[in-house]
Amino acid sequence: IEEQALEAAHAQAQAALTEGDPPVILAHAPDWHPGVVGLVAARLKERHRRPAFAFSIAPDGTMTGSGRSIEGADLGRAVAAAVEAGLALKGGGHAMAAGATLPSGGARGFLDFVAHRLKSAVEAGRTRSALMVDALATAAGASPELIATLERAGPFGAGSPEPVVVIGGHTLADAAIVGAGHVRARLRAPDGASLSAIAFRAADEPLGQALLAARGGKLHVAGTLSVDRWGGTQRAQMRIIDAAKT
Repeated sequence: IEEQALEAAHAQAQAALTEGDPPVILAHAPDWHPGVVGLVAARLKERHRRPAFAFSIAPDGTMTGSGRSIEGADLGRAVAAAVEAGLALKGGGHAMAAGATLPSGGARGFLDFVAHRLKSAVEAGRTRSALMVDALATAAGASPELIATLERAGPFGAGSPEPVVVIGGHTLADAAIVGAGHVRARLRAPDGASLSAIAFRAADEPLGQALLAARGGKLHVAGTLSVDRWGGTQRAQMRIIDAAKT
C-alpha cells in the first residue's frame, strides 16, 4: 500500500511541477490508508524541497490528510488560517507538520490559499535550505547494531523525524537504475567495507542523475538507515536523501 501511494503521489506532484513552480504541492487518492498519508507528505517534501500535503478521500468526498513543511514556512498557522477562512473543516498543527480535513471538492481552494500564504516563506526557505544531519558513520559502522540503537530513540514521526546519517568520503562503487525509476548504489570505504543504498524514484531527478554521473568518484551521502532482512540475513541499507562531492 505504501509503495503504491508513493508512486501515485510522486506522479501527481510531477504533473503539478511541469505546469510551473508551485510553492506547495498536494496529492490525494481515494484508496490511501490514513496511516500512510503522513509518510507520503514527508517523502514529497524531501524530494521536492517545499511543503507538501497528502490526503485520503472518503466515500462522501471529504478529504483527511497530513502536511509536512520546510524550515521557515509555518504550516500549522497556514492550516489554522484556512480553517478560519472556511476552506478546511478542521485542522492544525505546528510549524513543520499539520493535519486537515477538507470538504468535498475543496482541495484546490485549500491549496491555493495555503500556497499564497506561504509563497514568500517557501522561496526564502528554499534559497537557504540546508540538510540537518544527526550522525556521521562509515560503511562498516552502519551496522544492524547501530540501527537498533538508533531505533531505540523512536518512535519517529512528524515531530521526531528519523535520524539522518552521513556516510562521508566513500567511493560510489556502483549506481544503476532499477525498478520504477529508483537508483540503487553501493558505497565502498577505503577499508573495503561497503553499504547498499537506494534513492527512490530518483532516476529522472537531480539526485539520481548526480549519482549516476558520479560512479567511481567519492561522495558524501546523507540518508536514513534500515535493516534489510531479505533472504533470512540482516544487512544495513541506506535510503539516500542527498549527496555531495567530496
